[in-house]
Formats: sequence, C-alpha cells, structure tokens
Amino acid sequence: MVEVEFTKEFSSIFLKIKEDSMKSKIMKQLKKIKENPEIGKPMQHARKGTREVYVKPFRLSYAYHLRENVLYILDLYHKKRQ
Repeated sequence: MVEVEFTKEFSSIFLKIKEDSMKSKIMKQLKKIKENPEIGKPMQHARKGTREVYVKPFRLSYAYHLRENVLYILDLYHKKRQ
C-alpha cells in the first residue's frame, strides 16, 4: 500500500478552497494517483522527478519514491501561476 504525505503548501491551499465540488474533484484525483502513481505528466528541468495532473483550473504536483513506496503531494497551484 502506498503511503501518502502532504506538504504544508498543499495543506494550506487545500484548506482555503471553499467549494465542496472542487475539493471532491481533488480528492478523486488523489485517489487515482494513489492507485497508479505514474498517471501524471512527468516534469522536466527544475521540476525533474515530479509529476503533475490537471484538476481544472489547478495543477496538482506530486512525487513518488518507488523504493520507499511513498507518495508526496507537493503543491496545488493555479494554471496561470505556472
């Protein structure tokens, strides 16, 4: 079973979201990522080693370490902030 850890950045942004429908979408994506950590788009350059999935209008950034079997949820940011 994959262990999931959330960063402070992700947690603070997630708590600020007021719409329950948006929180639900994010939770669905987290569940999909937990089932298959390699579904996200691999990042390059400065973000190498991380992956992202799109949860309109946000991007969910995460990293998966196979040896430790740990999934780190790194950040949730607006697409325009990229």
